[in-house]
Amino acid sequence: MKKLNLLFVVLLSMVFVQCKNVEPPKPVLPLPTKNQIAYNEMERNAFIHFGLNTFNDMEWGYGDSPASTFNPSELDAEQWCKVIKDAGLKGVVLTCKHHDGFCLWPYDGTEYSVKNSPWRDGKGDLVREVSDACRKYGLKFGVYLSPWDRNSTLYGSPEYIDYFRDQLTDLLTNYGEIYEVWFDGANGGTGYYDGADEKRSVDRKTYYDWPKTIELVRKLQPNALLFSDAGPDVRWCGNESGVGGKTNWATLRKDEAWPGWPHYKELTAGHEDGDYWVPSEINTSIRPGWFYHKSEDHKVKTVSGLMDYFYESVGRNGTALINFPVDSRGLIHENEATNVTKWQKLLEKEFAHNLLQDVDNILASNHRGNSSEFGGDKVNDADKNTYWSTDDELIKSSLTFEFKQATTFNRFLVQEYIKLGQRVSKFTLEILDKDNKWKQIASETTIGYKRILRLPNVSTTKIRFTVVDAKACPTISNVAIYKAPQLITEPSLRRDKNGVVTISVKNKALDVRYTLDGTEPTKQSSKYIEPFSLEKKSRVTVIAFDPESENKSETVSVNFDVNKRKWKIIGAKDKYSNSIFDGNPNSRWTMQVKKMPESLVIDLGEKLKLKGFRYLPDQGRHPKGIIFNYQFYTSVDGKKWILKSKGEFSNINNNPLWQRKEFSPVKAKFIKFTTLSNTVGNKEVCYAEVDIVTE
Repeated sequence: MKKLNLLFVVLLSMVFVQCKNVEPPKPVLPLPTKNQIAYNEMERNAFIHFGLNTFNDMEWGYGDSPASTFNPSELDAEQWCKVIKDAGLKGVVLTCKHHDGFCLWPYDGTEYSVKNSPWRDGKGDLVREVSDACRKYGLKFGVYLSPWDRNSTLYGSPEYIDYFRDQLTDLLTNYGEIYEVWFDGANGGTGYYDGADEKRSVDRKTYYDWPKTIELVRKLQPNALLFSDAGPDVRWCGNESGVGGKTNWATLRKDEAWPGWPHYKELTAGHEDGDYWVPSEINTSIRPGWFYHKSEDHKVKTVSGLMDYFYESVGRNGTALINFPVDSRGLIHENEATNVTKWQKLLEKEFAHNLLQDVDNILASNHRGNSSEFGGDKVNDADKNTYWSTDDELIKSSLTFEFKQATTFNRFLVQEYIKLGQRVSKFTLEILDKDNKWKQIASETTIGYKRILRLPNVSTTKIRFTVVDAKACPTISNVAIYKAPQLITEPSLRRDKNGVVTISVKNKALDVRYTLDGTEPTKQSSKYIEPFSLEKKSRVTVIAFDPESENKSETVSVNFDVNKRKWKIIGAKDKYSNSIFDGNPNSRWTMQVKKMPESLVIDLGEKLKLKGFRYLPDQGRHPKGIIFNYQFYTSVDGKKWILKSKGEFSNINNNPLWQRKEFSPVKAKFIKFTTLSNTVGNKEVCYAEVDIVTE
C-alpha cells in the first residue's frame, strides 16, 4: 500500500513538473515597451488648445496677432484639471506653441509669448500653471510644440531647427516629468514670419532632421512617448474625427513615414507587417474646432457622441485624446464640463458588472500543453499577466462560456496579452440560439490591447469566441461581457432647398418634440410627426423622449438661415449642381476645372443683408476637391463685385466640417465663392453644401 501511495505521489509530481515546464508561446515581433503598455492602459487623455487663436476666433493664426491679444480674465488651470479628472481622463497634453508661434511660457528666445501680454502683468507662465495643476490632480503632463512657426523670421532656414530644439529643451527641462511629446504634420506655408508675410515651403521629411530631435527628447525625458504620424512611440490615426480603424494593428513600417507623411490614410489600420510597435492615438475635439469659438457653444459633442468616440477609439485598440478648447475666460466651458462628467458616469454604468463573473464553465478547444497555466479560465481571473493560449499549431481555436440560466448581454470585450505581440487577425462571436444551434453575431479582425463590440441585446446560455486566424497561437488575457443600459441617441435634422425640415431618429418608437425659438423642448412642445415647412430664419431645437420611461436624448439645435428656394447657380449645367442646396451633407457637386482660380456664382433671388457664409466640404470616405485658399465676393447686380473675405480654411483637410466666415454686413443679391487652391494642389473643386449668414 505504501508503494502504491509512493507511486501516486511520483506520478502526480511528474504531471506537475510537466505542466510547470510547458514553454510559453514565442513572442511575435515587434513588441511594446513598458511605457507603451502603460500608455495603452491610460486609455483616455485630454488635449488642450488655448492661445491667441482663442481671442481671434481662428483655428490657425498667421503669426501676426499682437501678443497683447492674449488676455484671459478668469484663467484657472485647476478648473481644467478638475474637469478632466472628473471625466476619468488620465493625462493632459497642452499646446505650448501652435502654428502661430505664440509661446504659452516666457521663453527667452522670442518676444512673442505670454511675457508680453497683459495676463498676469506679463509675469505668467501657463505651462507652469498647467503642469502644477496636473500634479495636484494626479494627471500626467505632456507638451505639444508645433514644428511650424508662422511668426519666426528664422522659419525655413537651418537656424530655425536650433531655435525649435532650444524651445523643446526649455519645455523638457523646466516642467517636471513629461509623459508625451506631441508633434504634428502641419509644416510650411503662408505666414507672417516677423513681417515677411510670404509662403515658405520646407521638405517635411528632411528639414527638421527628426532623428536628432528624437535623440534630444530621449536624453531629456527618457520615459516620454513621442507622438507624430510616424511615432516613433505613438502614431496618429489618420483622421481627426475620433474614429479608429475597425482593423487596427499596433505595428507600423515606421521608417516609411514622417510628420506630414502624404500616405497618412494608412495610419488608420497600421501595417500588419510593421516592424515597429507604434500604437494609434485617436484624437478629436469635443467641438467642431480645436480652438474655442462662441458660435460652437451649442455644438459640443453630446454624451452619446462621446460614447461613440469611446467605442471607436479605446474599443478599437487605440488610446483616446479628446480636445478641450478652453474659452476666452480661460476656463473649460460649462457645456463641455457637463457632458464629459455625464460621459464618465455612463461609462461606469456600462462596465459596472462583468457577467462572465457569473459563468458556470469555460471550455477551451485546446490549452497549451494541457497546462493549467494557459487554461481558458485565465481570461476570467482579473489578472492582466495571465492568459489563455494554445499549442503552436492550433491557431484556429475557441473558448465556450456556459451559463446555467440564459444571460442577456450587449457588450463584448476581449484583450490580447500584448507583451508577446499582437497576433489575432480575425475572430468571431457566436451564441447558442433557441433551436440549440450556433448563431454568429459578430465577425471582426484585430484585437490588440482592447477590442469592445457593441451588440443588440442577445440572450443565451452559451457564448463561443473563436480565433479564426492569427500570426501565431493566440494569447488572450481577458474576456468580458456586459449589459449596458439603453442610451437614447439624439435626433438629426436637415432642411432642403424648399425649406422642408426633416427630423430623423433611429428608434421610431421615441416621442420627438421640437421648438423653433431655441428654447428647450418639453413633452408639451410641438410633436414631430412628418416633415414640415420652415420659411423663416429659425433655430430648431429637438429632443427625443422614451414614452415608457423618464429617459431622453441629448438636445440638438440647428440654426437655419433663409431658405434657398430662389437660389440659382449662374452658368451651371451639371445635374448634380443643386446638391449644394439640398441640405444633405452626404451629397456633393464635384467639378474638374482647367485652371485655378475657379468661381461659383449664385443668384440668391432676392436682396439680403449678409454678414458671412458657410462651406461644407465633401463628407465622403475619400473626400475630393476640398477648398483651402478662397475669396468671397458679394454683388447687388452680378456685375460689380466687392471682396468681403479671403484667406484659408485652416486644418480643413484633417477636420472637414462646416467652415464659417463672417464679415461686415452688406446688402447683396449675388455671391461669388472663388477657389484659389484645394488641399492637395490639383484642379478639382467639390462642394457638399454652401450657405449664407444673414444679419
